[in-house]
Amino acid sequence: MVRIPLADALDHCGIPHWGNGFFGISNRGQLTVLPTRDPGREVVLADVLERLREDGRDTPFVLRFPQILSSRVEELVSAFHTAMDEFDYVGGGYLPVFPLKVNQRSGVVESLLRAGREHGLGLEVGSRAELMIALALDLPQDALLVVNGYKDRHTLELATIGARLGRRVVIVLEKLFEVDLVLRWFAEAGDGPLPELGVRTRLSARGSGKWWKSSGTTAKFGLTTAGIIEAVDRLRSAGWLGRLSMLHFHIGSQIPEIRRLKIAFREGARVYAKLRRFDVPISLFNVGGGLAVDYDGSKTASDASMDYSVGEYANDVVYAVREVCIEEDVPVPTLVSESGRALTAYHAVLVAEVLDRISADPPLTAESTVQDGAPRVLEELVALRDEIGAKTYREFYHDAIVHRDELATMFDIGILTLEQRALAEQLFWDIARRALSFARRERFPPEEFEQLERAMHEKYILNFSVFQSAPDHWALEQLFPVVPLTRLTETATRHATLVDITCDSDGEIARFVDIKAFKDSLALHDPDERPDEPYDLAITLVGAYQDVMGDLHNLFGTPDDVYVTVGENGEARIEPLVPGDTVSDVVRTVGYRSENLIEAVRSFIARRRDEGALRPGAARELERAYRSMFDRGTYLEPRARRPRSVTADPEAPG
Repeated sequence: MVRIPLADALDHCGIPHWGNGFFGISNRGQLTVLPTRDPGREVVLADVLERLREDGRDTPFVLRFPQILSSRVEELVSAFHTAMDEFDYVGGGYLPVFPLKVNQRSGVVESLLRAGREHGLGLEVGSRAELMIALALDLPQDALLVVNGYKDRHTLELATIGARLGRRVVIVLEKLFEVDLVLRWFAEAGDGPLPELGVRTRLSARGSGKWWKSSGTTAKFGLTTAGIIEAVDRLRSAGWLGRLSMLHFHIGSQIPEIRRLKIAFREGARVYAKLRRFDVPISLFNVGGGLAVDYDGSKTASDASMDYSVGEYANDVVYAVREVCIEEDVPVPTLVSESGRALTAYHAVLVAEVLDRISADPPLTAESTVQDGAPRVLEELVALRDEIGAKTYREFYHDAIVHRDELATMFDIGILTLEQRALAEQLFWDIARRALSFARRERFPPEEFEQLERAMHEKYILNFSVFQSAPDHWALEQLFPVVPLTRLTETATRHATLVDITCDSDGEIARFVDIKAFKDSLALHDPDERPDEPYDLAITLVGAYQDVMGDLHNLFGTPDDVYVTVGENGEARIEPLVPGDTVSDVVRTVGYRSENLIEAVRSFIARRRDEGALRPGAARELERAYRSMFDRGTYLEPRARRPRSVTADPEAPG
């Protein structure tokens, strides 16, 4: 074991770059979280896991830190207020809005609303179900409840219920048919408060990054300039123009380039100002989402980063709107943003244990020798292995590839035995490993050895599902920083990708954050060096979208949720755990009821008992064992703690 300095360990993991002050490493080499960025409130994640394991729980967990949510709300609101003071933005305020689609978990939403209460944090919804949740939540006085997405009569009815409950509900009109729908509803709704209205403009400005399709003239949502004018005319003619209070636009999620945002802010501000000069009483200017998260820490315009800060983002919104309003001689609006990713990404950490490893180069054993009468090509592989050197490694590696292919053909036509094939594979990988060691010493290694390097990476089997807990990595190659929980001040000697426990080859994380580009492997430690200790990995920054977009591939459900707060003395308080999905939960989602499955298996057991294949005691035990599995979680138990499975019936005859 080789120790490395703490500063080097931090830099190796990239924590100072992507951690945003919320992550660190203890003097004992353990990953820590600082939920308020205060060193006095630092919690060691391995200690949290130890407490959970003592209570009989085990990974995977999603560890959530509500104080990080509070920190992010404060940072965002403070940035806007500072910008308004700096640019003399008088007459308009700022209202933050959280889009429920980013994370609908009740604990997350309620924590955000508590943190944002004094700042008027509101909610944005895009469906009737989300609206029904929002109507039941305790929003601050005058907080906005923005209703986006396509709507029908039932959506408008719910929005009206909200208005009559005293909520400030704004229905954003996305298409012209919705204008007519709203006008008919307003005519029928009877006496009582009605929701406010907004219009979503489809800017010509385009976003960038993975979600650029949300913007531009061909975007899915929003009205063209002609459409907005038509909507205004229809509302004016019907006598309802006074309800139009918001202009909204959205140019995409995770916009890495501030230049793109500046263009959109100015174009949107110009649309606002022209509408005000057209006697439209808009007072709310909603810039939508797009505020990015620096997942890779590079502070660049790469898809996984951002070339600006939260402060610069707020400055550019405030400055652009103020300048345009001065030019057009119209009052400045109240600014609104829907920065869901920026508020939630940092608060959640997925923790899972490494169960085993898959190696590309099976080791040679003492019995791995060429026997008399073996094909000559096997002996040539042995010679290549023994004689390879710095000057011959490339030639010998090419020869080994030829011999490997020849041996594969010999096996196909029945000349090679199974034992000889196994020996050939071991010899080839031994030669490849030795050739690679020589190639690494070159200043400019041949490209083929870069490919070989990737082929020889180990695969660490992690007790989780990519499709459930990090779906954006699978679908969009979104990068999430991955860090071991322990041994961070020890030299990592292995290079690996991460595979999940689903039966799908796509269930793999094979791209990792790096300050310069990205890495195709992760430097990890050898778990076998400490076989009695779990080797846990943290997949960080998964608080935005991953919870709500995960699927049930192989019926692996949601992991347990653990909410952690840290006191002034550094003592971690673990809230009552929110259990993840059980087997009973996930089978119900695909049309099965646990009681029906139990009854079916009970009938099979009874048949086997009546046939004499099972004794009564064994039959009862099988039914009990099957029934009990429905209450268990869907993930694997750690290898060291798994009970031995029942493989045979000790009472069965014969």
